[in-house]
Order: sequence, then C-alpha cells, then structure tokens
Amino acid sequence: MKLKSIIDIKNLNQYFGKKTLRTQILFDINLTIKYGEIVIMTGPSGSGKTTLLTLIGGLRSVQEGSLEFLGRELHGASNEQLVKVRRHIGYIFQAHNLLDFLTARQNVQMSLELHKNISESEACSKSEAMLEAVKLGNRANYYPHDLSGGQKQRVAIARALVSHPKLVLADEPTAALDSKSGRDIVNLMQQLAKEQNCAILMVTHDNRILDVADRIIHMEDGQLAPHN
Repeated sequence: MKLKSIIDIKNLNQYFGKKTLRTQILFDINLTIKYGEIVIMTGPSGSGKTTLLTLIGGLRSVQEGSLEFLGRELHGASNEQLVKVRRHIGYIFQAHNLLDFLTARQNVQMSLELHKNISESEACSKSEAMLEAVKLGNRANYYPHDLSGGQKQRVAIARALVSHPKLVLADEPTAALDSKSGRDIVNLMQQLAKEQNCAILMVTHDNRILDVADRIIHMEDGQLAPHN
C-alpha cells in the first residue's frame, strides 16, 4: 500500500511550561501534507509556526493528539525513534547554520553521516553532485566566509536535499536575502523537490514567494486556518 500523505496530524495540542505556568500554544491542529506538495505557512511572529515545524521535524515530543509521519505515530515515540524520523527530513533555516571550519562540500556531506550505509567516497561524490545541482560545483572547496548570503543558503539547500528526504522543513529560508536571491532559492527548492518527489513545508513572511505554493495555510494564535 502506497501512502498518499507524508504528514497526517489530527487534534494536536501543545503546551509550554508546567502546572500553573502551563500555557497552550497549539490548539486542535489538523493538517495533511501529500508527497511532492509545497505548503507555505504564514502568520504573525509568536503564533506557533516554528513550534509546529519542530514537532513535525521530530525535534520536539508530541504532547496531545496524533502526528503521523510516513504512517508512523510520533505521539509517544522514543528519542531513538525520533532520530530515525529525522533521517527522512531535510531542514533549511533562516540562518544557514553552516559550520565555518568546514568547506561547502563537507557541510553538505555532514547530513549523510546519519546514514550508516553510505561510504565516505559515495558521500563525497553525492555531495559534489548536489552542489552541482544548486550551481555551486565550482565552490565545493570554499569555506562559508568566502561565499555570499545566497550561496550559503544554496549550500544549506544542498545539505537538506542530498539524502533525498521525504520532507523538507524550511523556516524563513529567504529572510536574510535580497529579492532576486530569495526568488532563486525558492525556485531551486521547488525544482529539486519536484525532481525528488519530496514535500516542502515552508514558513515565510515573504509575500513575494507565495506563488510557488500548492497550498497556503495561515497560523493565528496557535490555530490553523486556510489562507484568504
């Protein structure tokens, strides 16, 4: 049986703090994301977007409700199970989070180290091929301080996609870029996602890139609503 959806969330609630200090931050979230789909999530700061992203990404434990990833329930999952989930997910953040002491290729190759079945030489060639795909083949041996903001973000995309994840989570990936670089980055993510048939869930405040979405959802006060 082929799964139609990568993510299936039902009646998800999430809280910060304990006992009398406990505050609810997500309220009755229901969301399905299908293979190859690009979903953009908008909403004001502090509305719960990043919290939802970290739950989907297996970076935080689900407290109430159901969150299925690739047909596996994450509510009640152990740390070990969450680590396995993270192997199927690529992460792209506003700050590219590259390690300054590693070259572009080494930064990309890092995300293959979770995959024990890939040899060092194979990881190296996969990383170089991915940098070619993001048009940085000639910068493979450059360190981050020798790259522009847009180039660093392209390295981050290569790192997120090199292991052929089923899902890419992107948190404000264009926020630090000018409009042309931002558009290039989003077009690249769209193209590579379609080629690999992976889904993208992107949080953004950048109205200039909303047109790449198959669907737009809006988060307000911890609740999801369709985009108007």
